[in-house]
Amino acid sequence: MHAQTRTAPSLPQIQALAREDMEAVDALIRRRLASDVVLINQVAEYIINAGGKRLRPMLVLLAAGALGHRGADAHQLAAVIEFIHTSTLLHDDVVDESDLRRGRSTANAVWGNATSVLVGDFLYSRSFQLMVELESMEVQRILADTTNRIAEGEVLQLLHVRNPDTDEPAYLRVIERKTAVLFAAATRLGALLAGADEATQRRLHDYGLYLGYAFQIADDVLDYASDAQTLGKNLGDDLAEGKATLPLIHAIAHSDAETAATLRKAIQDGDTGALPQVLAAIQATGGLDYSRGRGRGFAERAIAALDGIGDNEYVAALRGLAAYTISRDH
Repeated sequence: MHAQTRTAPSLPQIQALAREDMEAVDALIRRRLASDVVLINQVAEYIINAGGKRLRPMLVLLAAGALGHRGADAHQLAAVIEFIHTSTLLHDDVVDESDLRRGRSTANAVWGNATSVLVGDFLYSRSFQLMVELESMEVQRILADTTNRIAEGEVLQLLHVRNPDTDEPAYLRVIERKTAVLFAAATRLGALLAGADEATQRRLHDYGLYLGYAFQIADDVLDYASDAQTLGKNLGDDLAEGKATLPLIHAIAHSDAETAATLRKAIQDGDTGALPQVLAAIQATGGLDYSRGRGRGFAERAIAALDGIGDNEYVAALRGLAAYTISRDH
C-alpha cells in the first residue's frame, strides 16, 4: 500500500472524528422514521437499533469533510443512504430466509415476511422524500441510478442462487451492484455537496466503489473463517442460502473433479451438512488467502483513487477505512 497508510487511523479514531456529525445523523434518522402507523415505528426502530457500524452514512460525511464541507445537507444525505441500506437489509433477509443478523433475530423472523417487505418499502420511499427536500436534480439522479442498480443486483443474485456455475466475474458483477454502488454513491454525494469538480467526484466515486468490493469480499471470507458469536450470523450461512462466494468459487476452480462435484452439489442443495468438506476444500486450495488477496487489491485501488485530493484528517480517515475493511473480524 501507499506510504501514507502507515499512519492510517483505526476504526475507533475514525468514528471519533465523525462522532458529532453521526450523532446529528442519528437524531435525524429517528425524527424521520416516525409514522402514525405503530407497526412501522416498531420494526424501523428495531432494525435501526440493531447496531452495525453505520459505515455507509459515515462515508458521506468523511467524503464531504475531506473536501472541506460539513453541514445539515450532509447529515440529510447520510440519512438517505442509511434508509436505502436498511430497506435493502429488510428485503434481503426475506429473500434469503435469514433468521439471524448481527447476532439477533431478523425482522422477518420476529414479524414475518409481509411486514418486513412493506416496512422496507416505507423506508425506501421515505429516503426519496428526504432526497427530494434537498432540491438537487443531480443528487436525485445519482440516487435514482444507484437504487436501480441495487435492485438489478438483487435480481442478479437471485439468478445465481444454487448455481454452481457462478464464476468470479459473475460474483463480482453481483457484489458491484449489491454493495459497491451504494458505497460509491455515498462518497460521490459527499464530494458533490462540497462543490467538487467532476474529476474529484469521480475519484471519490472510485474510492467508494473499490472500498465496497473490498468490504463485501472481506464479509464473504468471514462467512467461512469466523464463528456466530464474532460474526453475528451462522458460519456457512452463504452456503445454506446456496450462494457461491469467492472462497468457494476459487475452491471449485482449483479442486480435483471429485471434490469439485461435491462442492457443486453442496451449492445446488444449500447443504450445510457438507460444510466440513467445503471448509477442507477451501483450506486445501488456499481459497481464503486468495480471496483476502483480491480484497486487499481492491482496498489498495481505493486508496490510490484518493491520490491528488490533498491531505487532511478526513482523507486519512478514508484511507484508514480501506485498511480496516480488509483487517476486520466481524
